[in-house]
Amino acid sequence: MTPAVRAQFPILSEQVHGRPLVFLDSAASAQKPECVIEAMRDAAYHQYANIHRGLHWMSERTTEAYERTRDAVAGLVNAPDRHEVVFTRNSTEAINLVAHSLGSLMKPGQAVLISELEHHANIVPWLMLRDRVGIELRVAPMDESGDIDLEAYEALLDDGNVALVSITHMSNVLGTVTPAKKLAEIAHAHGARILFDGSQSVVHRKIDVQDIGADFFTFTGHKLYGPTGIGVLWGKRELLDAMPPFLGGGEMIQNVSFERATWATVPHKFEAGTPAILETIGLGAAVKFVEGIGYDAISRHETALTTYAEQRLGEVEGLKVLGSPQVRGGVLSFVMDGAHPHDLATLLDQLGIAIRAGQHCAEPLVRRLGVHATARASFGIYTTQDEIDVLITGLERARKMLT
Repeated sequence: MTPAVRAQFPILSEQVHGRPLVFLDSAASAQKPECVIEAMRDAAYHQYANIHRGLHWMSERTTEAYERTRDAVAGLVNAPDRHEVVFTRNSTEAINLVAHSLGSLMKPGQAVLISELEHHANIVPWLMLRDRVGIELRVAPMDESGDIDLEAYEALLDDGNVALVSITHMSNVLGTVTPAKKLAEIAHAHGARILFDGSQSVVHRKIDVQDIGADFFTFTGHKLYGPTGIGVLWGKRELLDAMPPFLGGGEMIQNVSFERATWATVPHKFEAGTPAILETIGLGAAVKFVEGIGYDAISRHETALTTYAEQRLGEVEGLKVLGSPQVRGGVLSFVMDGAHPHDLATLLDQLGIAIRAGQHCAEPLVRRLGVHATARASFGIYTTQDEIDVLITGLERARKMLT
């Protein structure tokens, strides 16, 4: 990626402990370009008002900016209908919305199928639905490389009792990019709907919900170079129309009396209360920023970085990169003999290098890998090859201190 792109992220000129910041934790939350920061600032300075309800100029202008983001998101994922884009706080809330609303239509004995690769956000809501409704929760295994075992996956669908598959599009631990189109074809052939958690994938590759055959797709703004507090649920219109509301209150109603309430049409049926107005405008700026760079360029950059990082990490004595999936996004988890991941992260921080250490909100997966925690380096459009070299130097230094 060109220096001009990196220069759009003001925070990357900061120093940490007297050293240049090397930020390798984008899978947790990406840094924000100036255009996102300015879009939110300008809206707060010059046009802020509540949306949809006001008839004055300020409200109408803010409503237009808010709804432009819905159009931008619809274009980003190639949604056939802008009304299929529902704004949530994050992917976690989006998945909870589906678990609550679609789940309320499910019956005891039906099943939801997830995988061993999932983030807690795509495990816990289904455990709660199981306990509330009595559905069965099934888990598709991964193979030794970190890919979904497709034969086992299909076998779990064979009895026709799976109502919904909910599966990651890209693992936040191994970087595994799952074969979405194939997974959807298998699910649909067995009468199941499919939801993809795109929290990681939408950052690294172009998403076309129609092409991959998704029924639902979720992502979160803060990983896509946007602000926190704003996420997206895309769902097919006929499914959203059939689902009851998730939250009740203002905006999501058509009529209210003390006897009954009727619901607004989608997407407003699922957007109760005053939304994250400035954050939604910020997300719109982030989408425009990403599309301006282009996913082809983003993918080339991050594929080259990931390949280089995997090679360099393999040169560090006693270090093991976990997983070897067929397609890996810009996320690498690793362990080092004789060194706890938390100690690695602490020592690297003293060198200005930010990585993640722990279970990455994916405890079952980390346990499946046979470890208690991992260190994780993850990349964004601003990450450079030189920063990978700085990481390797830091890891070599930490190894000498800890082992």
